[in-house]
Amino acid sequence: MAFHADSSELDAKEVLTWDLFGTASRDLGQIIADSGFAPEIIIAVARGGLLPAGALSYTLGVKLSDAINVEFYTDVHETLPDPVLLAPLLDAESIAGKRLLVVDDVADSGRTLALVLDIMRSHGAEARSAVLYAKSTSVVNPDYVWRRTDEWIVFPWSAEPPVTPHRPANTVG
Repeated sequence: MAFHADSSELDAKEVLTWDLFGTASRDLGQIIADSGFAPEIIIAVARGGLLPAGALSYTLGVKLSDAINVEFYTDVHETLPDPVLLAPLLDAESIAGKRLLVVDDVADSGRTLALVLDIMRSHGAEARSAVLYAKSTSVVNPDYVWRRTDEWIVFPWSAEPPVTPHRPANTVG
């Protein structure tokens, strides 16, 4: 079964462990705080940005958060032609005129982050971006970056395939 982070055949890769994720979240939060930017709402780019956004919301003490669902990667080094928004959609009226921090796990091509930032800004929000990793191939230079790499990144939340039932569920009948 193929899954997003099945990088077993790749020689060069960056591995983020759960412990290092904790360090990265605190470090990235400190970078943001030191910049003087105080977001009112943290927007996660789902799915990869969900855990980093949650960690940053606690690190920065920001209680308001939301998510925008975007699909782009379909497998290791395989993408759709363009990033696609998925339902449910973000409530655009609630972000108008707000200071937003858009969070994703990585700015690889940067096309997903560019799409989300354009959407947020088109609704009158001041939107800045934060990622754990940025690659030199990104069309967007994120405002806040924990680490730069051009390797494939294995994240702890997607390092294993999805779980499946060990046995069929009991049926009633």
